[in-house]
Amino acid sequence: MRPPYLLLDIDGVLIPFPDEHGSTPATHARHDVVPTGRSADNPVTVWLHPDHGRLLMDVIRTGLVTPVWCTSWRQDATALIGPLLNLPSLPYIDLPRPRITTSHPNGYLWKRDHVDAWLGDAPVVWIDDDFTDLDHAWAAERTTRGVPTFLIQPVSRLGLQPEHLDELAAWVSQLPVVARTV
Repeated sequence: MRPPYLLLDIDGVLIPFPDEHGSTPATHARHDVVPTGRSADNPVTVWLHPDHGRLLMDVIRTGLVTPVWCTSWRQDATALIGPLLNLPSLPYIDLPRPRITTSHPNGYLWKRDHVDAWLGDAPVVWIDDDFTDLDHAWAAERTTRGVPTFLIQPVSRLGLQPEHLDELAAWVSQLPVVARTV
């Protein structure tokens, strides 16, 4: 069995949402980016923690996970966000652009059905800020049927924290050795 995928969201994970006062963590640096389809005179401001790239690379270099962007940023994740964090070019799940008014149209994260189909029976650790109880039940059901699945859910206004990557490392280290060989 291959190493588990590490699915990475961006908004609420690497780019924290502002708190009730409109503030972002002081630890994050401001960047203006121009996503696909936007004009250069209308950039999007993002706030990124300068240590996130190094911390993620520490995990990626172990070879114990296969990183993949799982975000509505799609190809812009690897073209715009990754370079700001000194991350290598990573593949991404080409998520659709659903016409929804909530991120939980069926009571669970809108990405989940697409991710489930993309994963098949591959093990996964998925970092996203927007899981519901139904997503956690999905992960438990996959794990029960022998497909290791672990969800990490940062607080969206704080984003990814070092302890989340410690949780990831602890989870991967308890997988059977056969699940970690290439």
